[in-house]
Amino acid sequence: MIRVNQAGEYGAAQIYKGQLAVMGDDGPDSSAIHHMAEQEQRHLDAFDRMIVERNVRPTLLQPFWQVAGYALGAGTAMMGPRAAMACTAAVETEIDLHYQGQLEQLASEDEPVLLSKIAEFREEELQHKQTAIDSGAEDVPGYPVLSAVIRLGCKLAIGLSKRI
Repeated sequence: MIRVNQAGEYGAAQIYKGQLAVMGDDGPDSSAIHHMAEQEQRHLDAFDRMIVERNVRPTLLQPFWQVAGYALGAGTAMMGPRAAMACTAAVETEIDLHYQGQLEQLASEDEPVLLSKIAEFREEELQHKQTAIDSGAEDVPGYPVLSAVIRLGCKLAIGLSKRI
C-alpha cells in the first residue's frame, strides 16, 4: 500500500507541476491548482516518511511516473483550464476508489496510523475532484473519453506500481 500510494502521490505532484508550467501563476484555476499541489506534496511527504520508517522499497517506475505525470499535466493544460480540471477529476475518481479499497482492507488490520492517513488524504482527494467539477471539468468536449483514458492510465499505474 505504501509503495503504490507514494508512487501515486508522486505522479499527482508531477501532474500539477506540468499544469502550472503551462498555465502559469495567473491562469484561471492556478490558485486552486497551487492549493491542490501543496496538499499532494504533503501526502507525498507522509508516504516518503513511511517508506523509510517501514523499510518499503519504492517502485522502480518512479522515473517513468515523473515524465508521464508531468506530460499528462502539461498536455491537459495545453488543451485549456477546463481540460486540466478534467484531468484532476478523472485522476481523483480513481484515487477515491483505490483509497476506499485500502480503507476497507485496513479496517480489519492493526494499522491505525496508516488507516488515519489514508482516510485523511482520501477526503482531500475528494475535495480536489469537487473543485475540478466546480471549475467546469465535465464541460470539456469529449470529457467521457478523456476521463476514461486517464482513469485507465491510473489503473495501469496502480497495478504496475504494486508489482514493480
